[in-house]
Amino acid sequence: MKTYFRLIALASLTLAITACAFGADDSVAGKWKAEFDSQIGQQKYTFLFKVDGTNLTGKATGERSIGTNTVDIIEGKVTKDEVSFVEPVKFQDNDLRVEYKGKIADGELKLHRKVGDLAEYDIVAKRVTEADAKPAGSAGTNAPAAKP
Repeated sequence: MKTYFRLIALASLTLAITACAFGADDSVAGKWKAEFDSQIGQQKYTFLFKVDGTNLTGKATGERSIGTNTVDIIEGKVTKDEVSFVEPVKFQDNDLRVEYKGKIADGELKLHRKVGDLAEYDIVAKRVTEADAKPAGSAGTNAPAAKP
């Protein structure tokens, strides 16, 4: 019986080490940002992805000259280093499917973006790290408070 529990513990430890070694850089889970030019001008996107097995969910926030919108990502799938998902957008009272397909490579998410039958773009999203999220000039929590 002791041998059985030791084998289970060893298997669990092996899986945990493997997940730590490969999961951090290869997983699409987390926050990503992309900027690109389009027919409607410059667009800035933030994707917040959640992964559960092969299912991809999350939010897409697009900033454009015509405004900002946030939508739930639908129909998301992850298979190894490949991802696909749909961003449902309302544009001039019309429902529009924005389909994404791509791969994670070298710390980037390289996506092909198809906007209905209107346009197609290749875009690159970069992972947002904790260092990227800190405001410029901010220090760690151990830094002394600034004096007025």
